[in-house]
Amino acid sequence: MTRPVGVRSEPLLEVEDLAVVFHGSRGDVEAVSEVSFSVRPGEHVALVGESGSGKSVTALAVMGLLPLRSTTVRGSIRYDGDELLDLDARSRRDLRGAEMAMIFQDPMTSLNPVVPIGVQIGEVLQRHKGLRKTEAREVSGDLLGRVGISDGKRRLKEYPHQLSGGMRQRVLIAIALACEPRLLIADEPTTALDVTIQAQILELLRELVSGTGTALVMITHDLGVVAGLCDEVHVMYSGRVVESAPRRSLFGEPRHPYTGGLLGSIPRLDSARGEPLTPIPGSPNDALPWTHSCAFAPRCGNRVDKCTVQTPALRGSEHVSRPGDEQALRCFNPLDTREAS
Repeated sequence: MTRPVGVRSEPLLEVEDLAVVFHGSRGDVEAVSEVSFSVRPGEHVALVGESGSGKSVTALAVMGLLPLRSTTVRGSIRYDGDELLDLDARSRRDLRGAEMAMIFQDPMTSLNPVVPIGVQIGEVLQRHKGLRKTEAREVSGDLLGRVGISDGKRRLKEYPHQLSGGMRQRVLIAIALACEPRLLIADEPTTALDVTIQAQILELLRELVSGTGTALVMITHDLGVVAGLCDEVHVMYSGRVVESAPRRSLFGEPRHPYTGGLLGSIPRLDSARGEPLTPIPGSPNDALPWTHSCAFAPRCGNRVDKCTVQTPALRGSEHVSRPGDEQALRCFNPLDTREAS
């Protein structure tokens, strides 16, 4: 590849004040609000939070995969300087797969169960690179080998149910990387995999994007997954970013109580045998409306009176956009960094 290596100063993807509203028979639901972040070529950025925090909806909005009739997307999504929300459906389709690709969460529902995996990979190559069927098949076999599936050319005839969970996930990665996209979004790529396979998939992603200038957006609920992979972390709760920081700052000095809770719930190898985990109390369903409160207040041990009557703004850096910037925080009573470190 001749693509430049390393992180460049100009963002490849810029998301600014993104809001996503779903329209239903029972009214409108704002699933994402005030979400802003940027990703540069060669940079790895994480969106972290529990299920329902708006991570996947944000990714689907970037990819243009939300249903048009029942969804309103506001704000700005710029890719390489172009506003994606101004493009028509055909232009967005031309970008997907060629310039920007997504690894979906569940390979069994993402892959067509009645079509051989070779055909599913080849479709991308024929659609975006104009390869003939025989050429696409040859490249597809090489792609399977590249993602760690042995005897790739033989396995092109196999169906998804004939592969293990880890191998199906590797097929999804092969499909996403078929056209060497400049932007790769990985939505919980290690869900439902055992820890050994998780480590292999993360190492595979690191190797495949390393040195190519590919911008990676990793979506996960597990801060441990991004510990050795991502440069910058955006923690989301109930549809909004509550803390943004470079990885080292976030892990070393978490400021938001929700971030501290996520870190505290990760099992540690140096813990005493039998020591219980420290879960975040309550559930994401306990959230208060952001319109007049902090959504995390019902579950927060640092809650003060105004947390339930006033909306906290995201303060600090306007949007943390590169390693070394200060942390951005949405909280009235943050953690004491001396205690958190």
